[in-house]
Amino acid sequence: MSVTLVLGGARSGKSALAERLTLSVAQGAPLYIATAQAWDDEMRERIALHRAQRDGQGWQTLEVPLDLAAALSDIKDQTVLIDCLTLWLTNHLLAEHDLAAETATLLSALAVRAAPTILVSNEVGLGIVPDNALARRFRDDAGRLNQRVAALADTVVFTAAGLPMVLKGALPPGF
Repeated sequence: MSVTLVLGGARSGKSALAERLTLSVAQGAPLYIATAQAWDDEMRERIALHRAQRDGQGWQTLEVPLDLAAALSDIKDQTVLIDCLTLWLTNHLLAEHDLAAETATLLSALAVRAAPTILVSNEVGLGIVPDNALARRFRDDAGRLNQRVAALADTVVFTAAGLPMVLKGALPPGF
């Protein structure tokens, strides 16, 4: 098992770092698992921009807004980048799914993977306390999810201003 968690705030450079890291460890074409759902025009534009940025770099893309565990179980030997856990969490939260059960299922799937898996997640606990119950629940659930994945991960990297800070483990040599 090789699990790396890349954390950071909005526009911290976490996705770019995770993409470079994935490409550096992948043997063959890496798989980009996107969890975003295009709920509006602005999100559709963001998704299109992300796709365009990866174009020509050898990525395969799979859109999996909910069932990450099943997708990971079907993908045995391919290096995977999941971007991002907080969107995955949002999808389950809005669908009123059992977050504890979904998290446990995801952790089980991560634990048995042989190929490298890199996950991106937002660190949302560094700001002010949100002013409504749903936002506070999201912040708390995201914090718990990040803690559980970090405990399982071999490497955890916090990204700020595009710079990686290794919290656990180590980045590959020369990275």
